[in-house]
Amino acid sequence: MAEPVFAEPLHPGPASAISLEAVSKTYAGGVRALDDVSLEVPSGAFVAVVGPSGSGKSTLMHCAAGLDVPTTGSVRIEGVEVSGLGETRRTELRRERIGFVFQAYNLIPSLSVADNITLPLRLAGKTPGPGWLRELVSRVGLPERLDARPAELSGGQQQRVAIARALIARPAVVFADEPTGALDLRTARTVLALLRSLVTELGQTVVMVTHDPAAAAYADTALVMADGRVVEQVGSPTAPAVANRLVALEEG
Repeated sequence: MAEPVFAEPLHPGPASAISLEAVSKTYAGGVRALDDVSLEVPSGAFVAVVGPSGSGKSTLMHCAAGLDVPTTGSVRIEGVEVSGLGETRRTELRRERIGFVFQAYNLIPSLSVADNITLPLRLAGKTPGPGWLRELVSRVGLPERLDARPAELSGGQQQRVAIARALIARPAVVFADEPTGALDLRTARTVLALLRSLVTELGQTVVMVTHDPAAAAYADTALVMADGRVVEQVGSPTAPAVANRLVALEEG
């Protein structure tokens, strides 16, 4: 089957996909998970967020994606201020502009591959554009498995279904939280190469939280976190460079 051709980026939009300005998050008991974080994720960029356990990686993703509300500061998704929105509007914004890929695939066992992929659109009362589903499943390498159930797929295939589901609504940003954590090394590389191709070939914006320096090496930039702050931005990261930085943080 010929490789699908995408004439335009998945989601052409503003130059900045995500902006955080002076964002802090304090939980009950005074635990400060984020401490005055400001950053900007350009559209069409692949950004990895790395750091020791408890450094604030997941909290950063949750706030940037509108899953959680910062205690102070501003979060914008394609220029839309998220922080002040009510839960209903934030849910709608996530459905329209954000895709999610998690370590657990979160597929519905009783649904086919096709129905799992299109579920976000159907929940929003929409249907995929002509040919979009076919092109998408070709991109993730599952054109012959549309009728299969998740239990009939390998872990890597299930994660590729999850990636297609994250893309079906043509989101502004895909957030991937440890997307290869449950996969073997070879399968993980296949999934990471797929995420890389979405950025390079389709102009998709991807923000990936990972503990794995080898995974971070697929990104354009690695944001290194410690104690709720972004302490370094590593351009064109390599696995050794990221690993050395993480070791230094653990020892320091």
